[in-house]
Amino acid sequence: MKIAIGSDHAGFQMKNKIIEHLREKGYEIVDYGANNEESCDYPDYAHQVAKTVSENDKFNFGVLCCGSGQGVNIVANKHRGIRSALCWSPEIAKLSRQHNDANVLAIPSRFLDEKEIMEIVDIFLTTELEERHQRRIDKIEISF
Repeated sequence: MKIAIGSDHAGFQMKNKIIEHLREKGYEIVDYGANNEESCDYPDYAHQVAKTVSENDKFNFGVLCCGSGQGVNIVANKHRGIRSALCWSPEIAKLSRQHNDANVLAIPSRFLDEKEIMEIVDIFLTTELEERHQRRIDKIEISF
């Protein structure tokens, strides 16, 4: 499984811990930054991850981290084909996959501890869509 990951400065340390965790599990990770804790703009990284997931079928998922998770979530959802979910509990992560077929996970790095985040990441990446929800998912995209 191939995963695109990115963060701003607030999510930098957690992003690196997630990368290590996922590589240990055998996932292929592409890191889009940030590359340090210097103040930066979350849209720069969220756009890269969302664009990669939406335009490249070789990527299964995206993972984004920022302080609240809100900023990266908003940015990612601007991209066609992206269903980004802000997940703050394992149950929300599971439901966002089962019911919404979310393909990007947004993490609130400043509000959860490392153990909670790793559990959320693992559940998000291993939970399958319940097919009965597909008709609702098909109604999400807007054609202009």
